[in-house]
Parts: sequence; structure tokens; C-alpha cells
Amino acid sequence: MGCRRLREQLRLSDANATAYLTDRGHLRAGETVALEPAGDGNINWVRRARILPAGASAAGAPGGRSFILKQARRALERFPEYSVTTERIVFEARYYAVVAPLDRAGICPEVLDFDESERVLVLEDLGSVERLDHALAQPDSAAPELVRAARALGAFLGAVHSATAGDPTLASRFANDDMRRLHGDHIFALPFRPNDFPLSPALRARAQSMWADAALVSIADAAYTRYLEARGALLHGDVQAGNVLLPKTGPKLLDAEIAHVGDPAFDLGILLAHLSVDAIARGDPEAAAPLVAGAGSAYAGAAGASAGGRFAEAARYAGIELLRRTLGAARVAAVASDDGGLRVLDAALRWIRRPPDRPAELL
Repeated sequence: MGCRRLREQLRLSDANATAYLTDRGHLRAGETVALEPAGDGNINWVRRARILPAGASAAGAPGGRSFILKQARRALERFPEYSVTTERIVFEARYYAVVAPLDRAGICPEVLDFDESERVLVLEDLGSVERLDHALAQPDSAAPELVRAARALGAFLGAVHSATAGDPTLASRFANDDMRRLHGDHIFALPFRPNDFPLSPALRARAQSMWADAALVSIADAAYTRYLEARGALLHGDVQAGNVLLPKTGPKLLDAEIAHVGDPAFDLGILLAHLSVDAIARGDPEAAAPLVAGAGSAYAGAAGASAGGRFAEAARYAGIELLRRTLGAARVAAVASDDGGLRVLDAALRWIRRPPDRPAELL
């Protein structure tokens, strides 16, 4: 049997973006495109594409049409030492398609085009709007608009989980095992074992006591096993505040490349952790209470009977996420000081060891 060389992926760039978008039908005659960075681009190559009329320069045409280009490449953009299948963007596009009929509030971005062969998503451009994590870092983190955003996100997750729970067709369509395990290792495994992440002496001393706590590590391992089970409901997989934009029309949840079928409490737990972490680090956990209560009640209302008993499970996942964001590879700005980091670790340990079963008891 003979062998054939696989075609190399077209890597989008300033040099070929105009030709590519013309071929895909996104440009009119004579138009060109100017690219600029958009978002953090931790995993994928992401650019804002500004459409320029014939004869215009990027500097002379700041307005007009624009959209977001997102391409999955084998090596992760910010962490090129990690190599993951580009099929992750197929799962992201598939997630948006599955949840679209359930997304009455428009929580997910509009998909304008998906080129599966080149692993390119074309999404609506939401413009230069604030991210949820930046808003939550401000002292007025329980402002009414943020409480409304928390409720909208909770309601969206509850609706998706309720509608997709037990669907036997979804597990094979979302067999996103490479991304699920890469993400899972960074949440459940690496922070709970000796590592060389850059920690201050105070945080490393606390971490060492946790690494030696066999009962704590066992809880994390059991949660990881549950996370890896491909049963439950369709999950976004990464409902962190950095993946949420805040346009005036309401929150937008991006970056579903870790979408998979799994434990619904995981999505809710990640959201609860990120709604809380800044207020906890500031020493004012009560400030996050309206956000947690709003997200939790909206989730329960949308999920209905299927949400019974899920809050305690979500609280444990939230604690694990807090610990990972303090001791792991993806530390958040809120834990930059030792005082803030130690407060977050104290909360994380409470939630992991004795997860409350009601939002009012979390903070």
C-alpha cells in the first residue's frame, strides 16, 4: 500500500487573509482586510478582521464592518509546548450549533462561518467591551448589571444542561478527550501535587501542606474521575470570567473549545468560583453573595428538577477551581498578594472538604 502526504493547514496571516476571506464570500469586490489582535489568544490564533473599502488604508477606515477570525492550530498559541488536536474548534462550532435553539438570551456569539477543513471560525465582532473578570476586579463587583449577567449565565447553563441531559447521541459527537484531559490535568492533578509553578514562600508553604494531605488529594482525584465520565449533559467546559464579554445587550460566553458531555455541576462550579474569587481575595466575600445567589437561583429555575442536589457538587468543583487558580499554572490577578491568595485557599479548602448545598451558605 502506498502512502500519501497529508495537506498542510493553511495558516492565516496578514499576507493571505484577504484572499481567504474573498474565497469564503466575506469580502465584496475591491475590499481588503486589516488584522489586529483580539483577546488573549491563549489557545487559538484569534484576530479582529476590519474590512477596508477599495483604496482605503487601515488607519483611514477605523469604522465599518468587522468580525473575528479564530483558527485552531496544533500548537497552542500561548503555550506552544502543548500540542493538541485542531479538532477542538470543530467541537466549539458544534457546541454553538447545538445550543443555539436554547439560547434565547443570545449568550453565545453569532457564528458567521465555519471552515472545518482549515479549522477557522468566523464570529461576530462584539467590539472593545469589558470582560467579566475585569469588571469583577472592581470594588463595586455586585453592581446590578453584573448580577443580571450572573443570572443570565446561570439560566443559560441550566437550560442547556436540562435540555441535553441523558441525550445518547451527544457523547460521540463531543468526544473532545484531548482538550478535556489537558484541561482536567491543570484543574484536578497538577495543583494537588508537588510542582514548580512560581509561588511565593507563603503560598508554597501552604501548598506543601495540601500536597501532603492524602484525604484532600483523594477528593480531587475522585472529582477528576467524575469529570472524565462522558455522561450527564452537554458542557461548555470553561465558564471562567475571562471568557465572558459584557456588551450592553447582555453577557456573551466565548471559547467553547473544551465542550464535552459530562457532569453538569462542573460548569456551574467554575462559574461560581469566578464570580467569587475577587471578593474573597479582597476580604469581602459577602460582596459576591448577590452574584452567587443570582447565578444559582437562575440555574435551578432553568434546569428544573434535574438540578436537584447539584449545588453541593458545584461548590466542590468551585473550591477545586479556586485552588487551581491560586496554586496552578493559570493564577488569577486577585491572588497576586499573599493575603489575597491565602484567603482564597481558605475558602477553597472549606468548599472542597465541606461543600454547602445552598448558595446562601457558600460565602
